[in-house]
Amino acid sequence: MLNSSLDRTFAALADPTRRAMVERLVQGPATVSELARPLPMSLPAAMLHLKVLEDSGLVTSEKNGRVRTCRIDPARLSLAERWVSERRQMWEARLDRLGAFLDETEETP
Repeated sequence: MLNSSLDRTFAALADPTRRAMVERLVQGPATVSELARPLPMSLPAAMLHLKVLEDSGLVTSEKNGRVRTCRIDPARLSLAERWVSERRQMWEARLDRLGAFLDETEETP
């Protein structure tokens, strides 16, 4: 069961359709129709993907009349980016230590 905001963020980004929507929204706000247009699916199917993105907190939307406009939440996207960056730094440090160890063992006769 997903319960942390980070879990919901990565679960939402696991789908290529939702990643495509996020890529589009990074460029700026878009209506639901604009997001659905390039996708090979019906508008209701695209709206289900948007609901997952909204539930994860990655996307917010507001309705003005009959038009729903979606926006990316940069803070939520930054949370995922920070998590990945911390893991990358940890592994880079480990690999640097391994490299140094291997260099030392090669120098020893």
